Formats: sequence, C-alpha cells, structure tokens
Amino acid sequence: MGDWQIIEGNVTAPRGFKAAGITAGLKPSGAPDLALIYSETEAIAAGVFTTSIVRAACVDYCRQRLQKKASARAILCNAGQANAATGEQGWEDALETAQLVAQHLNISPDAVLLASTGVIGQRMKMEAFRGGIPQLVESLSETGGDAASRAIITTDLVPKAIALETTLEGRPVRIGGIAKGSGMIHPNMATMLSFVTCDAAVSTHLWQEMLTRAANKSFNQITVDGDTSTNDSLIALANGQSRTAAITEMNADGEKLEAMLTEVCQYLAKAIARDGEGATCLIEVQVTGAPNDAAARQVAKTIVGSSLVKSAIFGRDPNWGRIAGAAGRAGVPFEQDHLRIKLGDFLMMDGGQPMPYDRQAASDYMRQIAQDSSRPEGGQRRDNPLIIAVDLGNGSGKGLAWGCDLSYDYVKINAEYTT
Repeated sequence: MGDWQIIEGNVTAPRGFKAAGITAGLKPSGAPDLALIYSETEAIAAGVFTTSIVRAACVDYCRQRLQKKASARAILCNAGQANAATGEQGWEDALETAQLVAQHLNISPDAVLLASTGVIGQRMKMEAFRGGIPQLVESLSETGGDAASRAIITTDLVPKAIALETTLEGRPVRIGGIAKGSGMIHPNMATMLSFVTCDAAVSTHLWQEMLTRAANKSFNQITVDGDTSTNDSLIALANGQSRTAAITEMNADGEKLEAMLTEVCQYLAKAIARDGEGATCLIEVQVTGAPNDAAARQVAKTIVGSSLVKSAIFGRDPNWGRIAGAAGRAGVPFEQDHLRIKLGDFLMMDGGQPMPYDRQAASDYMRQIAQDSSRPEGGQRRDNPLIIAVDLGNGSGKGLAWGCDLSYDYVKINAEYTT
C-alpha cells in the first residue's frame, strides 16, 4: 500500500459526490438494477471503453459526449439489458434515459454519461426507466455508494468497491470506485463496468492520460474467459472539491494521485477476477525479464488467460508445462534456455530445465489457496492469490496480470444464461 489509507464510502467518499441504487424492474429477479452517481459541481470526465466493433449504444453515446466536452455531472448505469445490438431504437432509448436523468437533476443532457450491462440484443425496459429515474434521483445521498455498487451487478456474487485517501498540500484527497464483472471478462478494455470518483482538481488531458495508464495496469490485465464485451466502460470523474491546486503536469502530486488511482483500479480489477463465474481462486501472474513492461504484461495476460493453465489450476494440477507453453506463444521473444517458472514457493523450471519439486505439496498449495478464497470476509473474498512467477531472462521489463481458474460451473452458468 502506498501513501494512502482505505476509508469508507466508495464513490461517495470524495467530496461533492452522491449516489443511489434502486430496484426499477429491469431485472426479472427483482434485484436492484438502476444506479446513479452525481457530482454537485461540474467534473472533469475521462473514459476507457471496449475495443469491440459490436458496441452498446451507451458506449457510443459516452464516446461522442466526451469527444465534444470532457466533463460531466452524472453517470447512470442499468443492469438487466445491455442495449447492445439493438439498432437505431437502442440509440433513441439511450438518449431518452439521459434526458430523463437531466430533467430530474435539472442539468443539461450533455452532462449525463451512460452505462448498461445485461443480455445483448434486448432493448431496455423504458417504462421501468421512466418510473424509476424520479425515485433514483430522490434517493441520492452521500451514503448511497453501497446501494449503487449493488445495483450495477449481474452474475457477480459480491459487490466490488473501495475508497482511498491521501494528502496533497496538507489537504485530504480521496478517490472512490465501484465495479461489476464476473463473466465475459477479457478487457481490452468484459462484461466489465467501473466508475471512479475523485475530488482532486486535474486538467482534462492529464486525467484521461492517468486513467488510460491505470487501465492498462489493471482492468486490461485481467481475464476470466477470453471474451471481450460489447459494453466495457471505465468512467472517472474529478470535481476538484478537495480545494487543492489544479494538477496540470506530472509533478510529485500528479504522480501520487495517479498511483492512488492505479491502486483503486487494480483493487477493483482483482475483485472482478476473483469473482469470475464459477471460479474457486484468484490467480496472479508475475512476469519479469521481458524486453519492456508492455511485453511483460502481454506474457502475463497470455498465461493467465490460457484455458489449459486455468483448467489445471482448477484441478490442483501443478502442470508447469502449460505455463511454459502459454509463455512461448505470447508473441514476445525470449530464449527458452533462460526461462524460469515458480508456482508459489515451488521452483519448477530454471534455465530452461525442469527442476525437482514436491508435486503433492504444490498441489496442496493450490488447494489451500482455493479453500482460503471460499471464506468471505466482510462480503469480499480474501485477496490471497495463487502466484505464478515467470522470468524470461531477456530484459528489465516486468508486468502483472490476474485471472481465475476455469471450473465446471462456468460452463453451467453460461450454458443457461438466457434460459
């Protein structure tokens, strides 16, 4: 942990933010399904979105809004329908929801950003929106972050939220975040949504640059199943209500703020990977010795995304050959005679040669990690990942990636997703 501390409140911990989450009737289950995050003042807005060619209307809407003006006051998120592959009517529905929120908040529709999650190809239930948005706005409060975090989830087992506080110029500065995601997770920038709030003052271009770099070290380094979603959205608002001087360049304060932003994003990204559909444990792949950091991250994500590696971990099989095979196909050059692989404390390969190790003890290590992960603490699973460490012996680059094992339940959940 850096020079900051964990605090309560998630997205409402930063000054000047309120949030709400309600049940509007968008989900057949009757669970909460509509969330709103609101800044009392105009906030600098930045976003990172799916790279899929098939995109939800909300993604195109946000891209257009942020290209015209990189600021916003509100983020509306619905769960239940993705509003992806819904044609012109889906676009009109998105516009109407923004207008409804703006009307009840008494702000411009251009100040509203949108996000959706749920089944692709289904239009949003507009009657539920029309009836729910007034209630949602009335429910806004400085303690509404938890309700919002519950209202954005779909197949997630637990909400995902965090807030951190540091000091700049002797004044407290806070960043809070919530996220959803469990399946269809393979972000290049999965179904993955995350919303971040901050009360520092940051220039428009710098806030976007910080968020992009944080995403590359967090959400873009997780995978559950190799499928990138139509709806991936990471949106961050910074409203300046900490009353600290505006950060316009990467000075010491800028580096400190970006480090805390990255920490928030990595915490939420790992929470998504840990909560992967059917998963029994979190996996962290640590790659060193790559030509550069980007190459290291590429190898790490290839390993953690390998179905063979993920299946072996679910079976508690310390089959390091699958790790070596995934590293070799990652598209990063290295000499196999330099390759070194560890699973936890067990050295399995060194100098490109197999090493003797206690196979049963290695399997027991994998089993213990899964047992620890099944014991929730405070609604969250323990952050105790299974560690795979790989050294390519080909440079100073290093990188991390996170994922989960591949279980029978993943197939069951997704085989019955719409039925």
